[in-house]
Amino acid sequence: MPQTPLGRIMSATPIVMTVIATMLAGLASSEMTKAQYDRSLAAQQQSKAGDQWSFFQAKRLRSALQRNTLDLLQASNEIHPLDTVALLQSIAASAGAEKTLPLLDSQAGLDALALLQKGELPAIASNAALAPEVKAALNAIEALKPDAEIAELLAKVGDKLLTESILAAKERSDAFDAATKPVNTVIDTAENALQQQPTSPAKRDFIAARLRFAALRYDTEARLNQAIASLYELQVRKNNISAERHHHRSQRFFYGMLGAQMAVIISTFSIAARQRNLLWTLAAAAGVTALAFAAYVYLYV
Repeated sequence: MPQTPLGRIMSATPIVMTVIATMLAGLASSEMTKAQYDRSLAAQQQSKAGDQWSFFQAKRLRSALQRNTLDLLQASNEIHPLDTVALLQSIAASAGAEKTLPLLDSQAGLDALALLQKGELPAIASNAALAPEVKAALNAIEALKPDAEIAELLAKVGDKLLTESILAAKERSDAFDAATKPVNTVIDTAENALQQQPTSPAKRDFIAARLRFAALRYDTEARLNQAIASLYELQVRKNNISAERHHHRSQRFFYGMLGAQMAVIISTFSIAARQRNLLWTLAAAAGVTALAFAAYVYLYV
């Protein structure tokens, strides 16, 4: 090899192309690892979404059972609005009233009985509405829009925003559970006190009010679980899209590595050949093409 600038460049070409090929191989491996991580994360999130959908289905079923029981009770008996005074008198006549009445006469007990009487749920503070980007993606999925359109909408939803939306939905569900827990305690206490009482109008009215309240509570809990599950589904789709992108980039970097290896082989042959210019030109072209292709993949794919 002549000790000229061109000769030195030709001598260094195989080494430079080997370094580039190694770098592209590392990028291809890195992108594949990211794709596998996103797939694994999507599977975990799909499991969480499945749990929330299971809760949703179970609570909708419980609500339907409560309503069916209420319909049967109303069809076979004359049901009136709950009379709290008559209910307390009926409980006072039962055994263990000294343990039951203090709770029912407390402010929490009176508030719970008032909710039963009205057939309403306890009020909870309303959280901020979903971000427009998240709402648009949910609406697209609900409307069964094409995957390309959903992916375009999900690209506008940041990971942090989606995580915050899930946390807000969970906090709303926890707040509802905390608000209904005192009412459920009062209902259970009154129901246990009435177990020893014979069937009476006050008892039937209380059972009807309890069934109505339980149906409303299960419906609300089901909607809260549905909201959480839908947000988890967004995370699943977003991570699957990210995994596809990294897998696509990994393939392209691999093709760039093959181009750089081709440049190594051709430049090595050019060193041993008498007529080196053509072979070295091919090697340089292959190397430049590999570099340009890798840069395009890194910046735009």
